[in-house]
Amino acid sequence: MARPVQSRCPAGTGTDETEGDATNTAGPGHWSLVVPLKPLARGKSRLGAAVGAALRPRLALAFALDTVAAALACAAVRDVAVVTDDPLAGAELAALGARIVADRPGAGLNAALAHGACAVRATRPRAPVAALNADLPALRPAELGRVLEAASAFPRAFLADAAGIGTTFLSAGPGTDLAPAFGGPSRRAHSASGAAEILLAGVDSVRRDVDTGADLLAALALGTGPATAALRADLDAVPGH
Repeated sequence: MARPVQSRCPAGTGTDETEGDATNTAGPGHWSLVVPLKPLARGKSRLGAAVGAALRPRLALAFALDTVAAALACAAVRDVAVVTDDPLAGAELAALGARIVADRPGAGLNAALAHGACAVRATRPRAPVAALNADLPALRPAELGRVLEAASAFPRAFLADAAGIGTTFLSAGPGTDLAPAFGGPSRRAHSASGAAEILLAGVDSVRRDVDTGADLLAALALGTGPATAALRADLDAVPGH
């Protein structure tokens, strides 16, 4: 079980409308999301068996594009920081309006998320921050908004993935360390770290991450964003899709 990674951010110098707010309530458009993305050549390795080596990195990029586009369309979201060292993904996600943060720690998922949270709070020290998986191609802005609204009631909160084992979302209110513990049975790890579990019905698109062929079929059944949908013809050529 992964241990939470503490951010250890240097003191921020920026100010914004959340500066000095001692509550955990985030108003509309106040949330900053941090989305981690591996280099495409290494991403979604478990999906390769189902879709093939050539299509796998294209899908990893499509998932990230659909995730970030939906997040930016959510009324509760102010901005999205993507932590990645992939030049192609960085360019395409920046074109959507995301801020690209280099993965300077280079020490895995949780270190990347802690680094991204620090980058956000370097200019917005009291920003409410949430980590969001990059592989949510069916993400709906309204469903993400409901999750963020529920999260605002707690110092830290998380949403379990569709399998009930992992985590797709972790939040930290103003003045609270994100302390991510993603990987493996992260639902248990985040609960053990003191984060509140968000128990909402009707937010399937926020829980449906994609690691396997079965996950991909489930996301397609929900209805994916345009980048993933554009690859549907290529998927149809793969046996089992």
